[in-house]
Amino acid sequence: MSLSAVIGNSLSGLNASQAGLRSASNNVANVNTPGYARSSPNLESRNVGGSAMGVTVAGINRVVDRYLQTASQTAISNSSSASTRAAALDRLQAQFGGLDDPGSMFSRLNQAFTGLAQASVNPALSVARLSAAADLQSFFDESERISIEIQGQRLEADSQINSLVNRTNEVLNELFELNSSVQTLSSTGGDTSGAANRQSELLDELSSYLDVNAEYKQDGRLVVRTGDGVLLLDNYVNALSYRPAGSGSYQIPYGNIVAQPPTSGAGQSIDGHIASGELRGLLDLRDEILPNIALELAELTSGAADALNAAHNNSSAYPAPQTLTGHNTGLDINDLHNFTGATTVAVTDSTGTLLSRIDVDFTAGTLSVDGAAAVGIGNTVGTFTAALSGALGANGSASFSNGALSITATNAANGISTLQDTTTPADRGGRGFSHYFGLNDLVRSARPGYFETGLAGVEPHLFAAGEQMDFNIHLPGGGVGGSATVSMVAGENFNDVITALNNATTGVGRYVTFSLDANGSLVTTPNPGYEGYEVKLVSDNTARSSSGVSFTNMFGLGMDARAGRAEIFNIDDTIRSNANSLALGQLDLTGASVAGDVVLASGDGRGGQALQAARNTVRTFNAAGTLSKGQSSLESFASRFAGSVGSRAARAQSEFQSAEVLMETAARKRSDVEGVNLDEELAAMTLFQQSYNASARMLQAARDMTDALMSIV
Repeated sequence: MSLSAVIGNSLSGLNASQAGLRSASNNVANVNTPGYARSSPNLESRNVGGSAMGVTVAGINRVVDRYLQTASQTAISNSSSASTRAAALDRLQAQFGGLDDPGSMFSRLNQAFTGLAQASVNPALSVARLSAAADLQSFFDESERISIEIQGQRLEADSQINSLVNRTNEVLNELFELNSSVQTLSSTGGDTSGAANRQSELLDELSSYLDVNAEYKQDGRLVVRTGDGVLLLDNYVNALSYRPAGSGSYQIPYGNIVAQPPTSGAGQSIDGHIASGELRGLLDLRDEILPNIALELAELTSGAADALNAAHNNSSAYPAPQTLTGHNTGLDINDLHNFTGATTVAVTDSTGTLLSRIDVDFTAGTLSVDGAAAVGIGNTVGTFTAALSGALGANGSASFSNGALSITATNAANGISTLQDTTTPADRGGRGFSHYFGLNDLVRSARPGYFETGLAGVEPHLFAAGEQMDFNIHLPGGGVGGSATVSMVAGENFNDVITALNNATTGVGRYVTFSLDANGSLVTTPNPGYEGYEVKLVSDNTARSSSGVSFTNMFGLGMDARAGRAEIFNIDDTIRSNANSLALGQLDLTGASVAGDVVLASGDGRGGQALQAARNTVRTFNAAGTLSKGQSSLESFASRFAGSVGSRAARAQSEFQSAEVLMETAARKRSDVEGVNLDEELAAMTLFQQSYNASARMLQAARDMTDALMSIV
């Protein structure tokens, strides 16, 4: 071997050893750096003309396992989404409290019924009456507070989505810049390990936001897609855009996350393409979990209000109030009354003595005053109101205005009471006469709290021409797939409106089918093949006739109409200010009762007992959130709802714990490959140091040989 060959081999050995020492020392220096993968020199033997000519450093390799890296990033995404849901549900569950928590809404409801029981034992005790009314108001106040909290959490989730989208764009832009750096270094044979480490660190961060699929090109570039293939980064960045709603209101339609290419073109909604990560957790909370809980809360609250009103409307205070004024039913004076069965309206004096009774037989279409011959009541709300007012004669009057029925005794000392027939009670849409009109409501609301309208499809809808409802069609997993506008046409009936809604081209009939059931409820049935689609109300400017009630509020169409009910109920102001107005008694009427009989007594507690029994009376609860429609008592439904909230939180926590274990396991296995082992690096440093010394001695030997040859010459 020539001296030049010896020197060349020695120098190559020195360079290789230096590269190895630099790599090992760099590994040691970054032993605690997150996302750092250890590196090692790629040494190749150098061969010239079939002769070994030392070693060359082909580059610095990062020690990674792509499969473990992908598994780790998938686990990060799953853990992030589970953590987001668990934290939010734990916080919300704390707002509800437990069944035994004195401050929880469930305990407040129980306390209210306990107060009603105490008041019914001694109806003359005003303190018990006031306490019962205050406890009931406390329950409805708590329901409103929690509903507002749910909306607040949705708003918070919406804001966090916006922040994460902005941060995701920053990560994608930095990865794009790193791609350029890696390409340049690769083409010049430079060390790309530093840039690659940063790429890995950013990918881990990106995985915590959404599930990603990373593809490494031969030139070191990184192509990033969502887990199911939507392009986010290649030779350009598909920037994400999102417009926060700025409100957590139930009526606000939330936007979508859109991947927008740099060229002019339509962006692609990716909500449905995000399977995990913090963004998925926030989207689930905002669009599914929290709305479902809000709907369940509203069904419980409205069910409690309706159960209490059913009992209170068939009871009476002592003495009876001079005026019974109902709530806005949304009805028009020309609507069919659609009642069946029988009821009695009574006028009593301040001592509870019967002055006059009007027995109404809706099935027969007649009424009778104090047992006299029956007269017709017609078939509309207006004709019935006129007949009732005429039957009251000098004792009182009845009127119907702005959707509300009112009955008033002429003499301020007299009062009005009603009582359902025990054999064939009056019924419209599943509610009694006074109950449907809300003549003696204990719990008041400014808009409908139930949606069994009792309307028939052939009745005129009475909405003004041009008023309209706007809908968006949301695709499975998120994203808007279309929209529709349904306009009112003057002179048409409710069947015509439903036909317009069911139009597959101009309406939403491609996805759902609407129909009216026997109680006048609007039933929504998903069409086969479109079960995962969701028709969401965007806006509604309809106002029916003189009542002003919108189509969606009347029939409970849309999130705001249903979930918003948790915030609309309050105890009647008169009852809260005057304890004697609480209806704890009941008309003591029989078929033989006549004017002059005492039919109301101050010590009667039957009305209070009916209010107390409302907790355990079986009634129909509509489907809400994850709770299906069915027969249940108020107490049982409250327990189901409490269990639903608790099980959601427990399940979310369990899923998070499982995902966290998987994430830690994947990270540990990944670290076993990529992580720095100080013992191994010390051994490598020793090896390269010895190699360096050997190469140096060879170089020194070549120098000594050269000096010897030169001295001979």
